[in-house]
Amino acid sequence: MAETMIETRDLVKKYGKFTAVDGLSLQVPAGSIYGFVGPNGAGKTTTMRMLTTLTRPTSGEAWVAGHSVLAEPRAVRRAIGYMPDEFGVYDDMRVWEYLDFFAACYDIPEAERKRLIEDLLALVDLAHRRDDMVDKLSRGMKQRLSLARTLAHDPQVLILDEPASGLDPRARIEIRELLVELSKMGKTIFFSTHILADVSEICTHIGIVEAGQMIAQGSMDEMRAQLQPHREIVVTVKDADAAAAIKAIGSATPDVINVADLEPKGGRHRVRIDYTGDDDGVAALSTKLNTSGVAVLGFSEETKDLEAMFMRVTKGIVS
Repeated sequence: MAETMIETRDLVKKYGKFTAVDGLSLQVPAGSIYGFVGPNGAGKTTTMRMLTTLTRPTSGEAWVAGHSVLAEPRAVRRAIGYMPDEFGVYDDMRVWEYLDFFAACYDIPEAERKRLIEDLLALVDLAHRRDDMVDKLSRGMKQRLSLARTLAHDPQVLILDEPASGLDPRARIEIRELLVELSKMGKTIFFSTHILADVSEICTHIGIVEAGQMIAQGSMDEMRAQLQPHREIVVTVKDADAAAAIKAIGSATPDVINVADLEPKGGRHRVRIDYTGDDDGVAALSTKLNTSGVAVLGFSEETKDLEAMFMRVTKGIVS
């Protein structure tokens, strides 16, 4: 089992009578890209502020890179790179000066900073904008620059609050590709989002939070298995007689738990076979149908996407 890089146990944050985070427990394996998913108001930013030691929990505990956020806040800050959801205002500062400023804040010697800045700008593809004023950059470029800033002290863990929020489609893809590259460099990445495409494209693990509570988490494979415990195979045939023959063959096949007619499409009849076997079994079933003498026009396995999983486990509650 992989080492846990971020862990919370029964984490609670209250503001007066309002509970923003309600007994949240999560585990982020080392080296993972963990998508922290939930609607606006679900408690994602509050959780991240506790993990980064910016907000003290009302109760519960959290650890980052083996350090307690309550007992060892300085060690936590050294281990993380934090990117908030707002860039901030830096009007009279050039791109390279912005990175130099933060590198100096991390006590990186001046002699090392020039090479570091060039490396970071190359990593986020902003070397050609090094002398531009920060406030003149597009939002996508500002996000990449902010990400470069979080890397200045070479942290083990990146905690990123809505890194793709408000970006155009190309900029979102560029940010996702950059996160994958950073993961390959050995970083553990924990990022919040309400954009499900960002998660399904790159994440190895996911946690779904609603009204301050964790309602489902695990690896992407585990979550898909939870969503779809059996395989759904759709067989398309020409007419009702052929459909009846397919249903009879399916019902007599081991590991088939249900066979049902689907709504005809384009004048063709369709049969759904719910199957609990493995890939070899699916291949054997396909061969069995094709050699049965019934004219099979289509044989496909239906897969549920992340949106279906999200809708299944959430209730639409906002705290």
